[in-house]
Amino acid sequence: MNKAISIMIGLLTTILSKAQEKWMIQSEYLAPSDTVLVFKPKAYNEKEKFPLVYLLHGYSENYRQWSQTTDLQKLADQYGFIIVTPDGFTSYYINSPTNKNSQYEDFFFKELVPKVHRSFNIDDKNVFISGLSMGGYGALRYFIVHPDYFNTAGSTSGALEVDYPNFQKVSQHFWQNNRLIDDLTANIGNPKTANWSRYSISTLLKQHPDFKKAFIFDCGTEDILYSNSAKLKQQTDGLKIPATFISQPGDHNTEYWNKSIEHHFVYFQQHLKK
Repeated sequence: MNKAISIMIGLLTTILSKAQEKWMIQSEYLAPSDTVLVFKPKAYNEKEKFPLVYLLHGYSENYRQWSQTTDLQKLADQYGFIIVTPDGFTSYYINSPTNKNSQYEDFFFKELVPKVHRSFNIDDKNVFISGLSMGGYGALRYFIVHPDYFNTAGSTSGALEVDYPNFQKVSQHFWQNNRLIDDLTANIGNPKTANWSRYSISTLLKQHPDFKKAFIFDCGTEDILYSNSAKLKQQTDGLKIPATFISQPGDHNTEYWNKSIEHHFVYFQQHLKK
């Protein structure tokens, strides 16, 4: 191999390793350690503060889903954002009332957030969050419950209504069994005795009547979860929340998310605070 080419490859490998990080976080709130991927823009330096985007994955996936769905390094470089993708397991990103070893919301805000801010120069005015499916739910949940931390948020193909018949239909559609229902039952309780709907985004908005911050959400018109987003659009209109809803052709799949997430980054860039 030509020596100059070899040097260039070595430099590229060094740049990539510096731009991307992988963390294993031992948590007092979770039974397993949490794996997190971090993508820093090529312009990152210690003298400036950079916007931050958390991307949350969907049910049955893990911290790699977003990096396997789209080119996160390209997005980080293009928009100048630090991107963090944690593992949410099947937690639905909540503190489980039934499992003390699945307190995900506490992990996120008490362990992950402080570590991110210790590790990088973060522009505290410009912290964003988005996610797909279960992660779309988690992103909007965190934004509504912790609005002072985030600038704005997004959800793509969000599983926003925590409803037993709805999720049983979804579980049968994708896996031909009740795995989603079984995991949610273990995490939030038996649907016959536990009030699952209290976790729905529609319920959270009713519980936080002062919430009026803008955000973006979208869903493909062929998506089995489209009705969740349509309901949210109707609700945000009624509450006069300045939410942007994008309805476009597409299904609940990687092809759709690869295209839809770009709209969120454009939206976040447009909402950067000086």
